[in-house]
Amino acid sequence: MTAPKNRIGVDLGGTKLEAVVLAPDGRELLRRRVASPRDSYPATLEAIASLVEALEADTGARASVGVGTPGALSPATGRLKNSNSTWLNGQPLGQDLERRLGRPVRLANDANCFALSEARDGAAAGAAVVFGVILGTGTGGGVVVRGQLWTGRNAVAGEWGHGPLPWPTDAERPGPPCYCGKQGCVETFLSGPGLLADFRRAGGHAASAEEIVLRAAAGDAAAEAALVRYEGRLARALAVVVNILDPDIVVLGGGLSKLGRLYAAVPAQLADWVFSDRVDTPIVPPRFGDASGVRGAAWLGSEDAV
Repeated sequence: MTAPKNRIGVDLGGTKLEAVVLAPDGRELLRRRVASPRDSYPATLEAIASLVEALEADTGARASVGVGTPGALSPATGRLKNSNSTWLNGQPLGQDLERRLGRPVRLANDANCFALSEARDGAAAGAAVVFGVILGTGTGGGVVVRGQLWTGRNAVAGEWGHGPLPWPTDAERPGPPCYCGKQGCVETFLSGPGLLADFRRAGGHAASAEEIVLRAAAGDAAAEAALVRYEGRLARALAVVVNILDPDIVVLGGGLSKLGRLYAAVPAQLADWVFSDRVDTPIVPPRFGDASGVRGAAWLGSEDAV
């Protein structure tokens, strides 16, 4: 029997590349972060490979490799699609990394990696069906069933951010334009930039979603109203996920998951929209926070994480 190996996970972000080495039992051995190359596929490829090689040199052991990416691999072409780091779209990142590193490399959407991490040994450990949510620069999601990622036939399972905001009010129609080419996507309302844009449309002035949160905590009425709108929209959007998937637990990730009020306000409103006589779905913060994406990428290297 082959001895268990270390696992390396790489989180390929728009501004940073973060990598972690996990021991076979899941303990974190080493972590490293570098700036992401921008607008250059060859430079991105080389940066990932160099980071993996440096971590192996520091730990003295070869490891399995998993990479969390913006976007997803197309089942039709094997190339990256739907990435907001647009220079990666259409590129055979998986094949090129395997050739460069001389071993199998598993890739998955960054939201899928987050969900896998929290399902394996995080806030959703032990749950049969997990829906992991990203509320950050974008809005994404991932589905894990009995410890395994469920990516779907078209590799878009969990992409709730690119459906329309459910039960829109007149003021929400037709909705802001989305980079995907449509209007009114959930992402345009529930991402950090979406929250900021909503606040500005209502006449507010702020530099970031974080500033809105701080203003609301200080008693700013306009900022408070923006967060109340946000909570209602999040409840509506997650209600559709519950109606379709009915997961055992929902774990929130991304920068806006740090907003503690969400964990009381959103569950309280789910019953208004879910097609059931009662709603028992827990909505919880992540155990590993910002580290979940890179940890999930490391778990991709497991033989049983497919």
